[in-house]
Amino acid sequence: MPVLIQPARALGCRVKICGLSRPEDVAAAAGAGATYGGFVFFGKSPRNVSIPQARDLALLAPVGFAKVALLVDPDDALLDAVTDAVPLDLIQLHGREAPERLAQIRARTGLPVMKAVGVATADDLATLDLYTGVADQILVDAKAPKTADLPGGNGLSFDWRLIAGRSWSCPWMLAGGLTPDNVAEAIRLTGAPQVDVSSGVESAPGLKDPTLIRAFTQAALAPIPTT
Repeated sequence: MPVLIQPARALGCRVKICGLSRPEDVAAAAGAGATYGGFVFFGKSPRNVSIPQARDLALLAPVGFAKVALLVDPDDALLDAVTDAVPLDLIQLHGREAPERLAQIRARTGLPVMKAVGVATADDLATLDLYTGVADQILVDAKAPKTADLPGGNGLSFDWRLIAGRSWSCPWMLAGGLTPDNVAEAIRLTGAPQVDVSSGVESAPGLKDPTLIRAFTQAALAPIPTT
């Protein structure tokens, strides 16, 4: 049974590199010190991987590197196909899944579930509270534009001051427009115990850059100045 990672800010920020699609991506993320690696199962994404491809990548991950499946409104057939084939530690839901569906997915798969919630204005913060009682983790992400083809990974950020000083009853992760250049400031402003990046460490859509992965992770893991 996978063990849910319980983040604590005192232990340092944890990093998730999402959209891994090549063996060298897994090696770069794990070697840089990331805690999580994400595999995207969404056909419209340039980071989409097949189930056999994800299985091969997951088997390359070292012990302690948590494997995450990113799914968008998955039906039971897709859930079963992914979880039967790929050794996973966490499911990330990035669609319009209701709290009741999260509970169903956790019960069906036996895996902890993280729910992504898009934020653009203060009005969106109430949605986060709907999921904290049922999700094992929440991903506080930038809300995708209505015209976007992707629910995440669009390289957009939101006003981090909206969540400054806030906390939730379950572990949480910050995402949306993070890069090696701004992640330290995002952590400082929000107190995020975990951060998630995808497009911010790519040289082209879907193409991870090991130098950017290393720079991002180093910036995220660096001690936050107290003054």
